[in-house]
Amino acid sequence: MFKKILVPVDGSEGSWRALNTAVELGKKFDSDLLVVNVIQPYNNAALLAIPLDHATVTQGNSELEKIGDKVLEMAEERLADYPHKTEFSLEVGHPSERIIALAKKANADAIVIGSRGLSGIAEFFLGSVSSKVSQYATVPVLIVK
Repeated sequence: MFKKILVPVDGSEGSWRALNTAVELGKKFDSDLLVVNVIQPYNNAALLAIPLDHATVTQGNSELEKIGDKVLEMAEERLADYPHKTEFSLEVGHPSERIIALAKKANADAIVIGSRGLSGIAEFFLGSVSSKVSQYATVPVLIVK
């Protein structure tokens, strides 16, 4: 039924619960897992309250990439015993848009996502990533609380 499951992780407890749920589903359906971390760069105008110089933006984005890589390393450790194929991807852009686009590109059959991530107050203004993914994805979406 689910040959490939996409799981976004951001290091939050909700995303780790989603990963655990995806593992259980994957074991039942012999599914491959595609684990993704999406970083949203500082040059996104919606997130900037004050203008930053180019060096500050570049340094901030570099730090975000390091954090994203670390989150994916943690996910890889958690999946060390997973019996099927696992892939890991670091994406840059708006989280819900990148998750939906990657699901299409990778031919994912389902998305398993945590209900709340690390975005905090940004969720209030921009809308929840999991809500947008569930609204616009063309495959089943399981939101894990």
